[in-house]
Amino acid sequence: MTALAYNFKSDGLYYNILSETDRTVEVTYYDYKNNSYYNDAYGDIEIPSKLIYDRKTYKVTSIGKYAFYKCSGLTSVTIPNSVTSIGISAFYNCSGLTSVTIGNSVTSIGNSAFSNCSGLISIIVDESNPSFSSIEGILYNNDATTLIYCPITKKTVTIPNSVTSIDYSAFYGCSGLTSVTIPNSVTSIGNYAFYGCSGLTSVTIPNSVTSIGNYAFYGCSGLTSVTIPNSVT
Repeated sequence: MTALAYNFKSDGLYYNILSETDRTVEVTYYDYKNNSYYNDAYGDIEIPSKLIYDRKTYKVTSIGKYAFYKCSGLTSVTIPNSVTSIGISAFYNCSGLTSVTIGNSVTSIGNSAFSNCSGLISIIVDESNPSFSSIEGILYNNDATTLIYCPITKKTVTIPNSVTSIDYSAFYGCSGLTSVTIPNSVTSIGNYAFYGCSGLTSVTIPNSVTSIGNYAFYGCSGLTSVTIPNSVT
């Protein structure tokens, strides 16, 4: 016998029950085998805020980790205002995904949630969301002090002066990125920040930066020039 990775399926999506008392659920994958996660979601998906299962009404409050892992047939996702969190690698390597709309209640987004989504043009965040914002399709925290995710389709990026940190995997897999301008406001560059940016030829790291994470420029095969200041410890 094989235990299911989910509690029930509704309208093509898989769910785990988080609390029977609160009647809350999270979107999840349907199976895990051979060291990988599986889901058959495809097309344009609008995640419901509520659903009925076994004659009970449940509220959808999160997108679980690896929920849509490698769903190459997924083209767009609308996340409702009921959802408060998006898990680690939730949409990792969804190569056909072109747009994501995030509701106003999401307060946490896990590492690599949108990494390697090669077709993703932009992430749209509800303007009333107090935690996150989208500037020219790039995802930031609400006061734009942390750059969280940059769509792979971006060729050149000028990071605004409000940014103090470049987050984990922020530019992961941006093979078409040829130029990035890092302002003097940035103090840290996270793990895997520019992982796989093979089109990047040169990077100048400003004197404000004090730390560069593990594998920050791993796989940047086109990189011929890097300027690292003495401030980096």
